[in-house]
Amino acid sequence: MDNPFAPLSDLDFPVGVVVTDAEGVVATHGDTTSTFRWASVTKLVSAMASLVAVQRGLVDLDAPAGPPGSTVRHLLAHASGVPFDSGAVLSAPGRRRVYSNHGIELLAEHVAEHVGTDFTSWAEETVIDPLGMSTVLIEGSAAHAATGSTEDLARLGRELLAPTLLEPALFAEATDVVFPGLSGVLPGFGRQEHNDWGLGFEIRDHKSPHWTGGQSSPRTFGHFGQSGSFLWVDPDARLATAFLGAKPFGGWAAKAWPPLTDGILAAYAGR
Repeated sequence: MDNPFAPLSDLDFPVGVVVTDAEGVVATHGDTTSTFRWASVTKLVSAMASLVAVQRGLVDLDAPAGPPGSTVRHLLAHASGVPFDSGAVLSAPGRRRVYSNHGIELLAEHVAEHVGTDFTSWAEETVIDPLGMSTVLIEGSAAHAATGSTEDLARLGRELLAPTLLEPALFAEATDVVFPGLSGVLPGFGRQEHNDWGLGFEIRDHKSPHWTGGQSSPRTFGHFGQSGSFLWVDPDARLATAFLGAKPFGGWAAKAWPPLTDGILAAYAGR
């Protein structure tokens, strides 16, 4: 078997990689126990915590939230039109896919108001603690402030392969395309004519270029972060892979991540 981690051989900084299926760890590489910044991969935890609130009837996906005309659904799907971090609304809700930290922070404020506690405590109670993610801390923004180990990020990957926190219908809705056909910019990879997202999860579909691999199924979903982090879940391959690194996202990641993903799928899918 070729070494699936060979694309990382030239990196001169610490990384951790955990490949997992729904039952447990399949393979590891590097430092998987140290704490790294997750950056925007934080949004996966925040999305799950928000969806638990929806499932419990505390939050309504179609309730107004964010700018006029926007709903919780728009905020989760980066379709509310609010800008990346601050400033004037860039488009009417549902017209464009405008990737937005600010939108996720507005979502967290809305959820906190309706669940009766601060959002970080809610995320800990509903996602982090139930999944045993003991190294994970969110100290600040619900959009980008988490830190934790690669092992704990992989625990989230296992949950997303075989959900226990969300009922099947809501999970299926969250990991399918919401507001299909919207164009927008995928950070780091340019404009995509169909910049598909679910409810907090980026959907791979047929995006090109992309941070996953050419062999990733269109149903692959997840997120990457500007800290040099990602979690992808490929339901067709029945695998998830968590990656954390000590160097911010850049050309090294765009070069290494797709062949890493293809190598992992070739080595471990269908085993």
